[in-house]
Amino acid sequence: MHSKFNITVPDQGLAAALQNKIDRKTKPLGALGQLEAAAKTIGLIQKSLTPQLKQPQMLVFAGDHGAAKAGVSAFPQEVSWQMVENFLAGGAAINVFARQNGMALSVVDAGVAHDFGRRPQLIDAKVAKGTANYLEEPAMTVAQCEAAIASGAEIVRGLAAGGCNVVGFGEMGIGNTAAASLITHCLTGISLAECIGRGSGLDDVGLSRKQALLDQALTRYRANGGGDAPLAVLAEFGGFEIAMMVGAMLAAAEAGMVLLIDGFIVSSATLVAARLFPALTHYCVFCHHSVEPGHVAVLRALGAKPLLDLGLRLGEGTGAALAYPLVQASVNFLNQMASFESAGVADKV
Repeated sequence: MHSKFNITVPDQGLAAALQNKIDRKTKPLGALGQLEAAAKTIGLIQKSLTPQLKQPQMLVFAGDHGAAKAGVSAFPQEVSWQMVENFLAGGAAINVFARQNGMALSVVDAGVAHDFGRRPQLIDAKVAKGTANYLEEPAMTVAQCEAAIASGAEIVRGLAAGGCNVVGFGEMGIGNTAAASLITHCLTGISLAECIGRGSGLDDVGLSRKQALLDQALTRYRANGGGDAPLAVLAEFGGFEIAMMVGAMLAAAEAGMVLLIDGFIVSSATLVAARLFPALTHYCVFCHHSVEPGHVAVLRALGAKPLLDLGLRLGEGTGAALAYPLVQASVNFLNQMASFESAGVADKV
C-alpha cells in the first residue's frame, strides 16, 4: 500500500516569505491568530504567496458496521441508509451548511447495507453491505480494506483532475464512533475508556454497554495476536467509510490539495493515514474540536489545533463545512489585506 502514494512535506522554501507577508499586513504581529497559521499552511501546500481555493468539495463517506447490531450505538443500523437518503434529498445539516458556503456535496456509498440505485450526487463505491461484526471476527478482510483505500484515492484523483484543490471530509455510519474509539486506542496508546464517548446519544446504561462490548472486541483481537500496525487495526475495527477516507486523504495530499478535517471519526481516518505517511498532516486544516472524548486523544496525537470549538458532535462533515469560511478568510487576508508599506501606515514608534 505504501508504494501507491508519494507524499512528502511541502517545500519550505516559501516559508520565510509567507511569514513575512503575513507579518507585514496592517495588524500587530500574530493578531489574526489561527488564521495566520492556516494561511501559511495553505500557501506552503500550493507553493504560492497568493494561494487560491478552487471548486471546494464536501465528500460524505457512508458505511455500515456489523457491530452496530450488537448495541454499540443508540440508533438502529437502518438509520445509516435513511440518513443517506436525507443527504441525497438535501435535508441534512451538512446539506444546509455546504449550500450556505458554496461547497459542492457528494455522498460516497462505501458500504451501506442498502441498495440505492443510480442517483445524482451519489458515488457508488460499495465494497460490501456493511462490515463484519468485530466482536466476533475482523471487520473486513485485508483485500476489502485495500479495495476501500484504492476507491477513496480514485474518487479524489478524479476531483483533482477536474480542478478541485480543497476537499472536506464527512461521514455517516451507525456505530462508527465505536470503531473510531478502538482505532484511536490502538494507534495512540490512550486507554480505551478515555477514547469512548456517547456517540449518537447513549445514556449511562448504553455507554456502559458500549464500553463492555469494545473491551470484548479488543480482548479478542489481542488474544489472536493483534498488534498496532495501522492497516491491521483499520481492517480489524474500521468501517468501509473510514478506510475509504484514508485512501481519499492520501490521494488528496499527494495531489497537493487542502484537506478539511472534521470531527472524531474523520480524524481517526486521518490518524491512520498519518501513521502510514506522517507528512499527510502538513496538508490538513483541522476544522473543529468535537465533544467526543476520543477526539481529544486524536488531536493530541496529531499535534492539531482546530479552528472551531462549538460543542459539535454531529459528524457528516458539518464542522468542516462550518469552518470553510474561516479557511477562505485566511486566504483572503493574505491576498487582499494591505501591508504597512502599501497602506502608508507606520508600524514603528
